Amino acid sequence: MGFDDVNKNSEASSSSHVLNLPRETSPLLDSKSPRLSSQLKTFANVFIAIVGAGVLGLPYTFKRTGYATGALTVFAVAYFTNHCMMMLVKTRHKLESVNGLSKINSFGDLGFTVAGPVGRTAVDVMIVLSQAGFCVSYLIFVANTLMNIFNFTSTSNPTTPNILGLSAKTFYIWACFPFQLGLNSIPTLTHLAPLSIFADVVDIGAMAVVMVEEVIVYLNAKPVLQAFGGFSVFFYGIGVAVYAFEGIGMVLPLESEMENKNKFGKVLSVTIGFIAVMFASFGVFGYFAFGDETKDIITTNLGQGWLSSLVQLGLCLNLFFTFPIMMNPVYEVFERMFCEGRYSLWVRWGMVLVVSLVALLVPNFADFLSLVGSSVCIVLGFVLPALFHLMVYKDEVGWAGWIKDGAFVVFGLILAVTGTWTSLLEILAPKA
Repeated sequence: MGFDDVNKNSEASSSSHVLNLPRETSPLLDSKSPRLSSQLKTFANVFIAIVGAGVLGLPYTFKRTGYATGALTVFAVAYFTNHCMMMLVKTRHKLESVNGLSKINSFGDLGFTVAGPVGRTAVDVMIVLSQAGFCVSYLIFVANTLMNIFNFTSTSNPTTPNILGLSAKTFYIWACFPFQLGLNSIPTLTHLAPLSIFADVVDIGAMAVVMVEEVIVYLNAKPVLQAFGGFSVFFYGIGVAVYAFEGIGMVLPLESEMENKNKFGKVLSVTIGFIAVMFASFGVFGYFAFGDETKDIITTNLGQGWLSSLVQLGLCLNLFFTFPIMMNPVYEVFERMFCEGRYSLWVRWGMVLVVSLVALLVPNFADFLSLVGSSVCIVLGFVLPALFHLMVYKDEVGWAGWIKDGAFVVFGLILAVTGTWTSLLEILAPKA
């Protein structure tokens, strides 16, 4: 069913299905507020929506792919991310110009309007997998970081001691579990919004400290570096880069909240360009500082000083409080599917348990970033926006538009399949 068919079924039919239920909107924005965002606030909101823990895996990725390949991949992914986000915005504008269609507030609403329940389901599945995947990586990061701080291992003593009969990683993940049950029981995100802002401030400050430390280490050590890795790790690098830029689900709510919507495209491009430079610099500096010794979580390379421990603990707090915010779209989907949109404590606790169990099984932070980026984020960020854009503009874009949108869909699926396979091989391969 296309969007023309949805229009014929009347606005009431659309709104009674799913459009009036909870959706994956930003927890930092209040859609009921009459005050709209300035260009500066929109810049900040886009920055917050994109920048997350994925950046901490970039130096390790640059070690695998080579610093030149890694930097080029980051800039390429940034360009295509911006392009696909704007495709969603343009598709939304086109659909809302059709008489009888309800206001489209989110990616899921857009999928429903374009392709009916199938479109909504496709977006929902990708959002559930991506958001839950983010939270799995958060738990891996927190556990590995705490293990590095409190159960320090070195090359001379690589064995990590057990705690209460459990491995250190397992102990720290289960230690987080009851607290996450409490945080994820909160029915509204209103009280968590300040924690999200605090988390992002900590994130930016920690990145700045890490980069300064990396420059100092590089000037003293100057390790041997490689500019280009083999083709076998190309898809691995794409997966991590796509993960780092994932924020496609936030673009429609953010554009809705901007006061001067005609300038949203410019603000989005500037913000993503700024983030790309920051990501590439962070990855290059991290790899330049530690060379072949670069670890999957770059902060664990900083040693055991008080500053290093403070930065790592701050990042752990960041992700600990971000966990329930990132899981909120998952709860909205499952509560809409099984509880008629009503709050369900058991759904939330069950999902926290599932995420914790998956985190126990994944050994490497950066490898998991690549898996989520390849398997889910490529489909959500590139394939679905291009497909929806093509379905809506199919009679207007001409053969050139068909080729361009079709290329995003086809190559996106190829990258998703190939990258997923490569990432699984990395996760399952024995580590030295």
